[in-house]
Amino acid sequence: MSHTILIADDSLFIREALCKFFEQDDFSVCGEAENGKEAIDKAQELHPDLILLDLSMPVMNGLEATRVLKRMMPEVPVIMYSAYADSSTEKAARSAGVRALVSKSENISVLLGKARSILEPQELRRFQPFSTSPHRW
Repeated sequence: MSHTILIADDSLFIREALCKFFEQDDFSVCGEAENGKEAIDKAQELHPDLILLDLSMPVMNGLEATRVLKRMMPEVPVIMYSAYADSSTEKAARSAGVRALVSKSENISVLLGKARSILEPQELRRFQPFSTSPHRW
């Protein structure tokens, strides 16, 4: 099943790249925003399964937008994708309600993996697969 995602970043280049990567990973990009205020408006309109926010955006940054979004739709997880991923940023992001903070310097597979794992049903997250070891018992 394809999950919907709202992507907010002030860089058109980054938004377009993220849309491409998420769509290739079986997500449906339901909307884009270039600042936190626009992200809030689009989230209210589109009701995404997941919201991806840049930290540093004009008009309203990702932390401020997360605080508002978590009051409006607390069940929708937020991932912060930022060039600023130090411990104080992570603490502020967690305090605001961000589920995961991913540095823009990480490989895109890290971001896609976090998004998939956040949206997995709770039962599947606890599932531990059998060992893939070639040994037979």
